[in-house]
Amino acid sequence: MVELFHRVAASVPAYRVFLSEHGVDPERVRTYQDFAGLPLTTKDNYVRRHPLPDLCRDGTIGDMIAVSSGSTGTPTFWARSTADEQVIAERFEEVFRDAFDARGRRTLAVVCFALGTWVGGLFTTACCRHLADRGYPITVVAPGSDRREILRVVPELAPHFDQVVLLGYPPFLKDVIDAGTARGVPWADYCVKLVTAGEVFSEEWRTLVAERAGMTDPVRDTASLYGTADAGVLGNETPLSVEIRRFLSARPEVAGRLFGSSRLPTLVQYDPAVRFFEEHEGTLLFSGDNGVPLIRYHIADEGGLTPYDRMLAFLGEHGFRPAATGPRHPFAHVFGRSHFTVSYYGANVYPENVSIGLEQPEVSSLVTGKFVLEAVEDEHRDRRLTVTVELAPGVTPSDKIAQAAGESILTHLLRLNSEFAAYVPQHRQTPDIRLRETGDPDCFPPGAKHRYTRG
Repeated sequence: MVELFHRVAASVPAYRVFLSEHGVDPERVRTYQDFAGLPLTTKDNYVRRHPLPDLCRDGTIGDMIAVSSGSTGTPTFWARSTADEQVIAERFEEVFRDAFDARGRRTLAVVCFALGTWVGGLFTTACCRHLADRGYPITVVAPGSDRREILRVVPELAPHFDQVVLLGYPPFLKDVIDAGTARGVPWADYCVKLVTAGEVFSEEWRTLVAERAGMTDPVRDTASLYGTADAGVLGNETPLSVEIRRFLSARPEVAGRLFGSSRLPTLVQYDPAVRFFEEHEGTLLFSGDNGVPLIRYHIADEGGLTPYDRMLAFLGEHGFRPAATGPRHPFAHVFGRSHFTVSYYGANVYPENVSIGLEQPEVSSLVTGKFVLEAVEDEHRDRRLTVTVELAPGVTPSDKIAQAAGESILTHLLRLNSEFAAYVPQHRQTPDIRLRETGDPDCFPPGAKHRYTRG
């Protein structure tokens, strides 16, 4: 990290200005302790204050530009290079090699992230093609977030391959699988695997989608990537991390001791030689050499770190020894952006608490899994917890569905969120459920990256 710091300080104009503004003499940074005392960089205090060339090595923009989604503000431009993609492709390779056994299987990789300037689709396509260059029998098709095109190309191409990997945002991939089932797509015949990114999901969601896609082993057939537009993929699920997460999902009290919260975060492993993480007041910092090199960059993701040996020792103390093996890399757990919550009677209500309620058998076949969580004032100026739920295709709104959804959400809110159970008066705990048909333009516009909370 000290070496990376000096390379960036010497070659990136914006970082030299940043250090000068904070009174830092690069020559005095000689040890890791010195490095750990450097000021944090953020999108506001660093990235947005400098023109793009000054943020790049030697003041030169790379060979490609990507745009962040802007889900928390104004979209941001990021420089990329083929060298950056090659490094990030190692995270994809770990998933395709160790979980999907893609070295020995003809694999169709279907990129379902949005294409265009947004970072997900083209970056994922490039990384998958790099794996093909490394000798993997992988063929890439990129229909993007066009569900009709996905359901046109997959049945045509899938019979020519040993397995099909769908890569996209979790709720969108579920939409694709459900819509395909309705059209008679034989997912079980295609040996489907999923690579997701962008959202925390529950293990109930993983199990549900695995069943609908005909998967036989959710631990090895699914993998989530922890990535950002700022620096590509930072870490990835491994069979080991998935098995650990599934163990913890049924034991909130054990998860609470490990993570400091009974909420279930995304749990990934990462290579600290490529993306170096630090903990800072319950959030994560990372450093890495990218098209826009970043040092001690604060992305406002809540989470923490657990060394490999400490993780296995902790699990052993609770009687669990995972069957899966994985790289001896440290673990990062990520709850998501710290402001993606709704405050209700002083309790933080998290989208994942609500998701689990909609993934129960009595509800899941009637809804898509998408919702909008809000705390709103009623006509009496009383606060109400409101959940607007997207119905599955062909399902019409009814009081019976709303009641079932509300009861299921409440049950799991009380089970998983001790703040909610303790702070919210009992007569205000049951959420108001509003039902909307599939693709409602106000709440669930097709093709857009969904936002689960509103202020």
